[in-house]
Amino acid sequence: MAKKVTRIAKLEFMAMQAKPGAELASLGINMPEFTKQFNDATKERAGDVVPVVITAYDDKSFDFVLKTTPAPVMLKKAAKIQKAAHNPGKETAGTISIEDLRSIAEYKLPDLNANSVEAAMKIIAGTAKNMGIKITGWDEGETK
Repeated sequence: MAKKVTRIAKLEFMAMQAKPGAELASLGINMPEFTKQFNDATKERAGDVVPVVITAYDDKSFDFVLKTTPAPVMLKKAAKIQKAAHNPGKETAGTISIEDLRSIAEYKLPDLNANSVEAAMKIIAGTAKNMGIKITGWDEGETK
């Protein structure tokens, strides 16, 4: 007989820094076991925000799937800024190169609704524009 799913939750933790807390307690899972497995699985991503989708079952067991780091976090890191622009149309918070854009798009491709790196680049470029981050070598909507 299949296990009954009690809840599916989407959470974000810093890599290797998950610990038992309110967000995990509400899932009704074995928190120490989850934190141990999550921290082990994210060792190579130290310092990154790691989104995770947790499926909780009625017998207190769980499954989880790690996702890629959110694009705004990666863009801020690439642009070496702490915060996005308050008024993105008129302010520039930072700049990244087209190579940075391509590498972020290649990394994010599995989690994006895109079939090619070029389509992913357009999605990430839109996020950068909304954050006030300029991309050198990028013409609006064009890829090289």
